[in-house]
Amino acid sequence: MKMKTQILKINPQKPEADKIAYAAQVLREGGTVAFPTETVYGLGADALNETAVRKIFEAKGRPADNPLIVHVSSISAVDKLVDEIPEAAKKLMDAYWPGPLTIVMQKKSRVPDVITAGLNTVAVRMPSHPIAYRLIEAAGIPVAAPSANISGKPSPTVGQHVIDDLLGRVDMIIDGGSAQVGLESTVIDVTGEKPLLLRPGGITHTQLKRLLGAVDIDAGVTEKLKENIVPRSPGMKYSHYSPKAEVIVVEGKRKNVIARINRLAQENQKRGLKVGVLAMSDTIALYNADRVLTAGDENRPETVAANLFYCLRAFDAAGVDIIYAQSVADREIGMAIRNRLHKAAGYQIISADG
Repeated sequence: MKMKTQILKINPQKPEADKIAYAAQVLREGGTVAFPTETVYGLGADALNETAVRKIFEAKGRPADNPLIVHVSSISAVDKLVDEIPEAAKKLMDAYWPGPLTIVMQKKSRVPDVITAGLNTVAVRMPSHPIAYRLIEAAGIPVAAPSANISGKPSPTVGQHVIDDLLGRVDMIIDGGSAQVGLESTVIDVTGEKPLLLRPGGITHTQLKRLLGAVDIDAGVTEKLKENIVPRSPGMKYSHYSPKAEVIVVEGKRKNVIARINRLAQENQKRGLKVGVLAMSDTIALYNADRVLTAGDENRPETVAANLFYCLRAFDAAGVDIIYAQSVADREIGMAIRNRLHKAAGYQIISADG
């Protein structure tokens, strides 16, 4: 598949109205438009146009049983997509919309099955990024939009990532600078007796519990989902966020992690492999490898979240064969970082202790 892709630069602080209107027209006419959100870049199409939505799957090489998130710019648009808005969903919308939170609710029949992978639920969110919000508002339609990357690769956090992956595969790419959160949205299912966290993100489990009380965590957040299970949320089942290089996560006490990674790096270099290490800002000087990158400050995990996918793509650009990643604590947004790292590694996790 090869098509002409228009690249449109839009100012994220002051989006130009004429450019937004032009991109909105492409969406209304059944085209595919990649655009920045506050989480990562998304690849959008008219959510109620099945033919347009199938172009997303084709462009990304995305499995058909991996559901999409529908993006809206108003609560009235949600009413047209779901049977009802539960009280828990109303609380979440009041607290965190627009923002990096996706809510799973029972869908109306007008939502195409291709969006929901045949499930009777639909995932909906209202983005806060000025370009994303105004684009959806100007289009006047709900917009289905997974991350704007080739399926399985690290999600794109800058416009160049999207160009690298999808040039010639989509109708338009909006280059609007860097995403802010750096990880895909939190996904919570409110269709059961108790809210269920399906994917951790910028809105943390702690924040959700503070608002709603008890919130369960789906097993797919911490474990590899079995092959015969249809995922209820994007990012639950398949190998995701993976660079070309093999990724191995190393966990344990800091001094043990550093020693183990350096030993493994040396062993692989002797085998002729080019080794990368994903470090934290206070440990970057302690590693010996061909390419050492810092994702951020472990004590400020939001910085790690913002840089994680960028670093994984940078390792690809450096041509490393294997990446050893220093893990982070499983607290607050750290849960989301660990979730992405574990999936990027295909659940190859080593303990440096003992």
